Amino acid sequence: MKFKSVFLLILLVLIFSCARKGNPTGGPKDEDAPILINAIPVHRSINFNDNEIRIYFDEYVKLKDIETQLIISPPLKYAPIISPIGLPSKRISLKIKDTLKANTTYVFNFGESIEDNNEGNALSNFKYIFSTGEYIDSLSIKGKIKDAFLNKTDDYISVLLYEINETYNDSTIFKEKPTYITNTLDSIAWKITNIKKGKYKLIALKESQNNYIYEPKGDKIAFLDTIISLPTEKDFELKLFKQTPDFKLAKPIEVSKGHFIFGFEGNGKNLKANLLDKQIKTVSYFEKEKDTIHFFYKGIDLDSTNIVFKNTSFEEEQTLKFRLKKQDSLIVMNNIKGTLFLRDTITLSSNIPLTTVDESKINLKVNDSTAIPFSTKLFANKLNVLFERKPEESYKLEILPNAITDFFDQTTDTLKYSFKTKKANFYGEINLKVENVTYPIIVQLLSEKNNLIDEIYAVEKQNYIFENLVPSNYVIRVIADTNKNKKWDTGNFINKTQPENVYYFNKVIALKENFYLNEVFVLE
Repeated sequence: MKFKSVFLLILLVLIFSCARKGNPTGGPKDEDAPILINAIPVHRSINFNDNEIRIYFDEYVKLKDIETQLIISPPLKYAPIISPIGLPSKRISLKIKDTLKANTTYVFNFGESIEDNNEGNALSNFKYIFSTGEYIDSLSIKGKIKDAFLNKTDDYISVLLYEINETYNDSTIFKEKPTYITNTLDSIAWKITNIKKGKYKLIALKESQNNYIYEPKGDKIAFLDTIISLPTEKDFELKLFKQTPDFKLAKPIEVSKGHFIFGFEGNGKNLKANLLDKQIKTVSYFEKEKDTIHFFYKGIDLDSTNIVFKNTSFEEEQTLKFRLKKQDSLIVMNNIKGTLFLRDTITLSSNIPLTTVDESKINLKVNDSTAIPFSTKLFANKLNVLFERKPEESYKLEILPNAITDFFDQTTDTLKYSFKTKKANFYGEINLKVENVTYPIIVQLLSEKNNLIDEIYAVEKQNYIFENLVPSNYVIRVIADTNKNKKWDTGNFINKTQPENVYYFNKVIALKENFYLNEVFVLE
């Protein structure tokens, strides 16, 4: 009986277990990267003369972003044919279409492109190396790269090394691929390996075309002032900048009757636009944010006329052809939407340049009744209304008919705007000291998105007080104004000038309501 009871109990357990529903666990998760088990020709081959490389792994792998991840140094003229693409395999094949250089070490750096098929575990920075000569070159250099002006550096920066020989000159980087190359991927650090002994020029590019050729119109560049002699133990830091191109003016686009726009690139400082017919009235202004010149005219009965753009270093004549018959109506917009912060200026902007303002037809009142004094300042198509702003007040701005006149003698209708200011303890203040300084400097207060809030120019030691600040996160930037022109200047490769130094405070400043913060920024 006892034996029978035990038997029945075991039988019931087995039946219950078989009846339970569930999924098998499948064992522990695979967290191992693929392992190289063989390569033909073998990794680190010498006297290499094959046109195909076959690399074998211990498990099925797939290739991810191989077009951007694979960096070949020295670069090949034609990309190798890689297979299989899109299918898992235990083998990768690379067919070389170029004639390889003699006595040269080649590095195929796959970055993060090789992953196992099941879990996506990457074989990080896997390199296949060979030499067409008798030995593998073993020297290397490394360093970091940063953006010269912004606080965040781009990903995927190409770092290029050019051998200094009888054919190298400053124009080489505009025409020829480098001797060696690497890529930062998603890091600011870089390292070029398997270099031979010699002298080199070090360049970095954030490319628009990914061809390892410097194209100033689309690329950012960084360069080392001095020539590098290898071997060396030094680390190198590069500052990436966008070079200001030579000034170039696009062909005119007719927007409406009396209004043309000209796109441009480069620095159009002090550029003047004039029609050859001096009897025609004109006005123009720059829209810097869009690299555009707006040109307005009136009093023309011709089908076309010529316009001349000129400054101290540029002169160009273009033809304006008049086709459109309808002139734009005057539109005026206000930059303040309800809340007027104490640092704000009320600015009215228009689609047509403004010529006159009759302040007697403008009323500004506080608390619906009391008129307060104000003044106006006119800038091409913008009108600032200036007055003393006080906390916790309500303001009404009324612009009567004919108060504002534009270039075409059109006037405004009645415009009404209402604003309210916040209480005094809504705002905060940042008091800043900057140390270890070579003057002059520009101290800038930025939003967390790098929009300029305020700036202070200093030629000697002082404190920097930013008051009436809206509670938010702020960034501090300091520019070393080496040439004393009160703005940041970028670099130029041909002129061998580096961009002016820029420093960012090491933290984002979180400012709350009614907070007064004291900070010390030591430049390094």
